[in-house]
Amino acid sequence: MKMPFFAYFALPVTITIDVMQRDGSFEPSLQPNMSLMNKRLNPCLVRFSKILLLIAVLLVCYVSAHAQEVDLSGQASGWVTVKRDDTQIGLRYIPELSLQKNLSKTYEISAEAAVNAQWFNRYDGWDHSDSTSDIDPYRLWVRFASPQFEARAGLQKINFGSATLLRPLMWFDSINPRDPLQLTDGVYGLLGRYYFLNNANIWGWVLYGNDDLKGWEVLPSDEREIEYGGRVQIPVLVGEMGLSYHHRRVDPKGSSVEEQYPGQGKYPEQRIGIDGKWDVGVGVWFEGTVTRQGFDVAEPRYQRLLTLGMDYTFDVGNGLHLLAEHFERVETKHVLDSGDSQSISALSGDYPLGLLDTVSAIVYYDWDRENWSRFLTWQRSYDQWQVHVSGFWNADRTSLARDAAAISSFAGNGVQFMLVFNH
Repeated sequence: MKMPFFAYFALPVTITIDVMQRDGSFEPSLQPNMSLMNKRLNPCLVRFSKILLLIAVLLVCYVSAHAQEVDLSGQASGWVTVKRDDTQIGLRYIPELSLQKNLSKTYEISAEAAVNAQWFNRYDGWDHSDSTSDIDPYRLWVRFASPQFEARAGLQKINFGSATLLRPLMWFDSINPRDPLQLTDGVYGLLGRYYFLNNANIWGWVLYGNDDLKGWEVLPSDEREIEYGGRVQIPVLVGEMGLSYHHRRVDPKGSSVEEQYPGQGKYPEQRIGIDGKWDVGVGVWFEGTVTRQGFDVAEPRYQRLLTLGMDYTFDVGNGLHLLAEHFERVETKHVLDSGDSQSISALSGDYPLGLLDTVSAIVYYDWDRENWSRFLTWQRSYDQWQVHVSGFWNADRTSLARDAAAISSFAGNGVQFMLVFNH
């Protein structure tokens, strides 16, 4: 990822990911010529983004100089993953600096900076295979907030939706449910949220300079064009519903799409999503998206994703919590047509053995490939320390993770030992 201008001024600052993708949405009747607009606005956007992000860094410095609350924390972790002919050893440290200053009784300004420093070694049998080490930005944002409004600018985490294991609305994060640390890369952008007194809220965002894959994406965004969208979330009976929208331009340069269709240039992509969650004795939810891709060639333009889920905690011993989701993906040339599809079911359960120990399991089944993915873990938690021991039984290739590290870590059969220290 090429870091926006302000990132080079920052304190060292983190990372992770997941998959699927392709098309679906609606065609608005009034659609501005974004290509022409962006050609005219691009030089201005570049200058404006640099100015905006430089202001964000200056605000971070101001908050640090006048902060009423300063918190320096961090997370160190180390792990060993052992498979039949493959051993992986890794270390990671994520220091985090949080600052806050009250501007008045109503308004406050805060900032956060974090960095992901990691080292990774792989061995084939007793022979060393490869080694990597990186220090990457994880979070770098400044936030202005009041009781009902907040605006946050910089490298940040943006996620929403109702699903847990199979998430169609995984647009900007890539949290792997099997990851004990629940890490995810952030995106560079500006996010605003307003909270109404009836618990409804409205979101709006503008992203810029993000050329890495996000969420389910298989082709990156054009880093020189803005992405934008929003979300409305309202209470409905004993739960809530949300409606989301996002627009971006896709850059197929260097991909298989460009090789197969040399004439296909950059094209627009629109996503619309709807989700809801209710507590009716058991928790029930749904989450669906439709994505439309503006191909110039005869490819499936639409992708429909839908997840249905429910969970319940049974009064057994210390409380057995079970969660189930079913996921459907369809790719078509027209939004309501049938087409290529994929179905995945998932079941997770967790049970506290006592105050310190918890066991949990996640099982996925791909109905089309007839593949199982199974993950079992034991966790012991102290005030600052956590111990995770995990076993997994999966196919050598999985459709559940795009990230190479995630695929290599949990593909095949093996065990993983992880030690985590928080300060």
